[in-house]
Amino acid sequence: MRAIKSWWLLVAFLSGFTLAMMAEELVLNWRNDHLEFSAPRVHFLRGQPLELLHNAAPVPFNFQVTIWSGTHNHVFEQLHDRFVVSYDLWEERFKVVKTQSPRRVAEHLTADKAEAWCWEQMSLASDTTGLGGSEPFWTAFEIRAEDGKGGPLFGRSITDSGISLTSLIELFSRPPGAQQSHWGPYEAGPYTLDELKKSPHRGL
Repeated sequence: MRAIKSWWLLVAFLSGFTLAMMAEELVLNWRNDHLEFSAPRVHFLRGQPLELLHNAAPVPFNFQVTIWSGTHNHVFEQLHDRFVVSYDLWEERFKVVKTQSPRRVAEHLTADKAEAWCWEQMSLASDTTGLGGSEPFWTAFEIRAEDGKGGPLFGRSITDSGISLTSLIELFSRPPGAQQSHWGPYEAGPYTLDELKKSPHRGL
């Protein structure tokens, strides 16, 4: 019996540790009257997407951020955007184009700065109007790369043109391809706005 109890204690500890680690993937702060997202442990400019970028092929990354309020059954807000990333072989810097309106461009970025810029744009799109200060809420994010592992890429022209919001929503309504590079979904919470406003800014 002692062995069984020890085993279950170990399982419970490891499960709690895993959940804590997952929660750290998404960090929330309150800055300039906005909910600020960051994911300092998640680096999507790696692996197959980075290999393609180093071969002068632009790679789109599709983002989805979901906020539930009150309960997990109530979706308060859902944000979608696509960022097309390219790499300058001579300068060894990244260019990122945010394709959803308002379209924005950032250039001459390191990998870390490019990733952080994408999160900054997602943060700017969030609107917490209507969310009570003491109301609990949860957030989750997912990123999917169009790197040829989840569908055709080679022989297909990738441009900086936008994609419809409906198409992005439909994309995330399906599971990612078995070989597609993707990150998440990672969830964090519960939080309240009152708590975030009182907490010191954690940053990256």
